[in-house]
Amino acid sequence: MKIALIQINPIVGDFEYNLDKISSAYSKAVELGAELTVFPELALSGYPPEDLLLKPHFTDSAYAALRKLAASVIQVPAVVGFPSKKEGGCYNSLALLAHGDIAEVYDKHVLPNYGVFDERRYFKSGSKAVSAEINGFSVAFTICEDIWQLDEIAGHLEALPHPDLILNISASPFHKGKIEQRKQILANAARTLGSPLAYCNLVGGQDELVFDGRSMFVDTDGKVVTKAAAFDEDICIADLTRDGLTAVTPRAAQPEDVSLEVFHAVTTGTRDYIRKNGFKKAVVGLSGGIDSAVVAAVAAEALGPENVIGVTMPSQFNSAQTRSDAKVLADNLGIAFHTIPIGDTLNSFHTELLQIDGWNDKTTAYENLQARIRGTLLMSLSNQFGWLVLTTGNKSETAVGYSTLYGDTAGGFAVIKDVPKTLVYKIARRFNELKGREIIPESTITRPPSAELRTDQKDSDSLPDYDLLDGIIEGYVEKDMSAAELVNAGFDAELVQRVIRLVDMNEYKRRQCPPGVKITPKAFGRDRRMPITNRYKTRI
Repeated sequence: MKIALIQINPIVGDFEYNLDKISSAYSKAVELGAELTVFPELALSGYPPEDLLLKPHFTDSAYAALRKLAASVIQVPAVVGFPSKKEGGCYNSLALLAHGDIAEVYDKHVLPNYGVFDERRYFKSGSKAVSAEINGFSVAFTICEDIWQLDEIAGHLEALPHPDLILNISASPFHKGKIEQRKQILANAARTLGSPLAYCNLVGGQDELVFDGRSMFVDTDGKVVTKAAAFDEDICIADLTRDGLTAVTPRAAQPEDVSLEVFHAVTTGTRDYIRKNGFKKAVVGLSGGIDSAVVAAVAAEALGPENVIGVTMPSQFNSAQTRSDAKVLADNLGIAFHTIPIGDTLNSFHTELLQIDGWNDKTTAYENLQARIRGTLLMSLSNQFGWLVLTTGNKSETAVGYSTLYGDTAGGFAVIKDVPKTLVYKIARRFNELKGREIIPESTITRPPSAELRTDQKDSDSLPDYDLLDGIIEGYVEKDMSAAELVNAGFDAELVQRVIRLVDMNEYKRRQCPPGVKITPKAFGRDRRMPITNRYKTRI
């Protein structure tokens, strides 16, 4: 039996769009010889629908779309995820469609309630194991987290005859390194349960989440038989026989490249956020620095260079080199480029503020005024022309509050808000390698980073070396290590206390920043939810 795993990029709540996408992909898979077609978790509604699930008419619309889809599934069976409403609550469900009708429904058993997941807020847990005979093969159904909690699902499946295949439809969000974890989970499940496994994952961006696809078939030895593309819609087919699985659409194994996969993740997330929310063009403030360079490169890749506008807004503190780098970058990317000097505007603001006793141009407030002028200019262009402002702050800066509220944080989408500074540099170099030439100027990559808000300013004046800073942030934010544990890991005690204090005191800033792509195991916002008013301190 030839099985097609069809990873699609739906839009949350757009049932008509999703239905058309599923129907089109179904027809294509049938043309390719598929005898069973499989779509991801909640493919019909998009994932995650969040509080839309609390609207009774939303699940009614989902069921109406499912009935319409079922009527068109005549040639070969299809498995599709949808939210179902039954007596007693809402369920994260899977439907087997065949012969123009709904043949079986399975409700997700294990509901994740950690990190970015809030499924117990919306769904009831299914209690019944379900399998079906398809073309003479027994197929058992599972949904996403079911297979991650192997002890629970193993007991759940004991009620069924031993399956010839375990099918798992999923909406598993990306973070760097997760593909290896996912392979281990699936391999362990296939070996432990003694059945080959077909895993179909969602693809595309949804707000801060990105789904990487990479659907795959795994044999009973835990070996990946074939795997679908990363970050693209794709159809992956394998043939199930009594002897096991054989790839019908074999794919060459590709080494996992963290820099490259993060670049693809933020590109996918940016493209889908912009397009799914009705924008066509984006504007980026180009400082000549590494962060804005990478954001502009991502935007050009995501939208096409014709849909990206770069704006440089120099003051007297910007060097000739950074001004030049901004223009060179824009030319290399092929994006539009505009220069709006802010010197006169800064002087005007400064003159008016001098009416308040104590105001002067020697403080951080004066430095931040420049960032706020730039933010206002970019938002004005957005307001006038409908361009979405892409902010350029990275995770290292976001963590310690090295940013200006209503300045460089002003915008609609924060492309690299979850990308540590050290990784930003690696992405820049990898991007140039990918393009086979120097797109991001070498001087941008090698020059010491600076906000250029005062004469001869460098990031190192205010922040520790980024290698050290990113190490402490990873430990404290992503691994929940205490101050003592960080010191025991080799970090300087005084530096640890300083960084932790900065992270804790800047929660209020992060709450007011735009959403951005999650690429680490624990991102600010959906993953890490800390109270702003909070006096708990970890001490050495």
